[in-house]
Amino acid sequence: MQTRLQQSTLDALSTTTPNEPQKFQAAADREQIARRIGELGEWFHNLDLYGVPTAPKHFLGDFPNVKWRHIAAAVPDDLHGATVLDIGCNGGFYSIEMKKRGAGRVVGIDVDDRYLNQARFAAETLGFEIEFQKCSVYAVDSVPGKFDYVLFMGVLYHLRYPLFALDKVARKVGGKLLFQTMIRGSEQTAAWEENYHFWNKDIFREHDFPCMYFIEHAYANDPTNWWIPNRGAAEGMLRSAGFEIVNHPELETWICEPTRVKKRGRYIQDLELAGEL
Repeated sequence: MQTRLQQSTLDALSTTTPNEPQKFQAAADREQIARRIGELGEWFHNLDLYGVPTAPKHFLGDFPNVKWRHIAAAVPDDLHGATVLDIGCNGGFYSIEMKKRGAGRVVGIDVDDRYLNQARFAAETLGFEIEFQKCSVYAVDSVPGKFDYVLFMGVLYHLRYPLFALDKVARKVGGKLLFQTMIRGSEQTAAWEENYHFWNKDIFREHDFPCMYFIEHAYANDPTNWWIPNRGAAEGMLRSAGFEIVNHPELETWICEPTRVKKRGRYIQDLELAGEL
């Protein structure tokens, strides 16, 4: 069923001539969109809602589009019929981008009602059917089924228990995982031995050794920034959770496949919690 706002949008678009770009032209409706954007609180995702930006003064610029431009080529242009789970969907940018490529069922989850309300408004305004649910990554296994694409973008460093969450995410990946995290410290990787002597302390002084930085209070004025990995730690955690890295389209983003998420027929997390890993 079309909402009144969607119908007015379609009416405005229908007035364009063949030589005009299809853009939202009704000033009154743009004002209505802008008013609703403001009512929904501060946005972290800057989306273009028929020429009205949701976060035009974002400190990272046109975020997350500035990041997506480096990732987009690594995702098929045609996702017709694919299922997508967007974990920590925020304002819905990535969910919408996947829907634009023809994805079938798209589910976005988040724990923040403000972000979920923003995402619902953005998807409805643009005419995309996307399911948004309030759900923690720690409860992601309650979402039925596996998904062709799972997006886990910009969430890891906000978690007090990051590897526990990553092991949870592994249960949902039926095809590929798109993973992104803030990186601090070394941006390089190196080859490391699988084992070291107890008295070898020198490896911990190596700049590239996998490391997670713990934030006790806040970072960037955000008290939910808990653990920030360097590149070695991010890639090591992905492998430890049973993923194979198949692409690294930009510094903070990896595309992975779940090749070893089970051992002896059971998920790694289940083995760990049972003390059998």
